[in-house]
Amino acid sequence: MENLPKYLVEPLAEDAQRQFIDAQATFTAWEAARKSAVEVRGGMYWKRQGGTEYLVKCSPKNAQRSLGPRSQETTLIYEAFTKRKEVARRRLADLTKELARHQRMNRALHVGRAPKLLVDILHRLYKSGLAEHFTVVGTHALYAYETAAGVRVGHAALATRDIDLLWDTRKRITFVSQMETLGLSMLGFIRKVDPTFEIREDQRYTAVNSKGFEVDIIRREVIDGDPHPLRLTDTEDEFFAVQAKRAGVLLSAPRFSSMIVSTSGHMARMNTVSPVAFANFKRWMAERPDRAPLKRQRDILQATLVDKLVEDYLPHLLT
Repeated sequence: MENLPKYLVEPLAEDAQRQFIDAQATFTAWEAARKSAVEVRGGMYWKRQGGTEYLVKCSPKNAQRSLGPRSQETTLIYEAFTKRKEVARRRLADLTKELARHQRMNRALHVGRAPKLLVDILHRLYKSGLAEHFTVVGTHALYAYETAAGVRVGHAALATRDIDLLWDTRKRITFVSQMETLGLSMLGFIRKVDPTFEIREDQRYTAVNSKGFEVDIIRREVIDGDPHPLRLTDTEDEFFAVQAKRAGVLLSAPRFSSMIVSTSGHMARMNTVSPVAFANFKRWMAERPDRAPLKRQRDILQATLVDKLVEDYLPHLLT
């Protein structure tokens, strides 16, 4: 494959590379610590009833379950849980402080350049337990690929003002249940990041903020009796996911995950499709007869660019 012009792929500066490696180590440790803390949410306490003390486990939703009367066994369960909860709390608190320090270092050394709004949306999806329902597809996936490769790709390949979130309709029931627990619609969720987002009346799958940044919710084409049209939740002012051609191919494609960094230094995990699947999809898009010429040119550029990233920096993905 012939070399791309230098302005389309440039290595990250050495000091920024070192900082990224350190920040990524802390970020992944923070993710593990947060998972451990989530596993011990709720609490345990002793409750006296009829002259006997019982160990009661309390869930985050305040559902209570007795684990039995006080005994050597239940006392050990209580002590182990209490210790584990305190260790998880302390570790998460320490790593959260360390993450804040790396955020400042990232900003000082210009480690990241992803839009802060993109990073904020992804981070909120993760913290709310909704990340498993969405896959970032389209141009913004390039931030994950360039980060994993330790390079910067040219702005010509990145120029876009919208993020495409592929919603996994196969998990719709679980998604709706989680949204009910959060007490939010998807639009309400996005507004937690930026309250100026509004659904476009001419395309109900798009929300746009006051600066023209758009969030599109797409879905696979109708299959296996999928309901259509499909609103993400039952809230009236809500996204309707739009069918996207061959989105099912992206939904079943190998996954790719990478930490990305915003211009402000904040970090989030992006879940997208493998670079190989991305490049293949972009080539298919470019070959469509109804594709606009300018978009076709960008599709070809992005496919060629991602192929080069894989060949030069991520060759293990070829297998």
